[in-house]
Amino acid sequence: MLTLTKIKTDHPDYSFVEELLHLSFPEAERRDDDAQREQTDRNPQFNCHLITDETEKGTVRVGLITTWNLNGFTYVEHLATSPDVRNQGYGRKIMEELKQHFPGLIVLEVEKPETDLSIRRIGFYRRCGFSLCEKEYIQPAYRKGGEELPLFLMYTGTDALDPQFETVRDNIHREVYGVVR
Repeated sequence: MLTLTKIKTDHPDYSFVEELLHLSFPEAERRDDDAQREQTDRNPQFNCHLITDETEKGTVRVGLITTWNLNGFTYVEHLATSPDVRNQGYGRKIMEELKQHFPGLIVLEVEKPETDLSIRRIGFYRRCGFSLCEKEYIQPAYRKGGEELPLFLMYTGTDALDPQFETVRDNIHREVYGVVR
């Protein structure tokens, strides 16, 4: 049974989460460690979750998920599974747990379907009940001098994101990236 445990930087497994962030996301797709720790410990909108599973062998560290409680929706910023448990069906289980843990509208960013990996990732999220919003979306840079990334949003918990796209986008940009447009 999967468990999402909200943790702070003083949790014994926080180093696992931080290492998995480094392993799973290039520097351009995450904030620096000090800023990440600041969000984890002090921002009430931000949640860092350790994902574990109870097996016959004991507790297994499956991965991490970071979320934001924004204005009427949950934004999934980072989601990663440990290389030790990849290809064991945890991805689908995590998505089901995510939808149960955060009822309502859930939004996440994905790369545009331009590579085999991005096409497979979008297909995976679709199989998990997410829909692709193909409106132009730019992920602001995480770091000063960093690059913006052209992405798409995916969502679940509503029939269409288009009517509220600008509100959702502006909320993410303002609260997560500190960008006001």
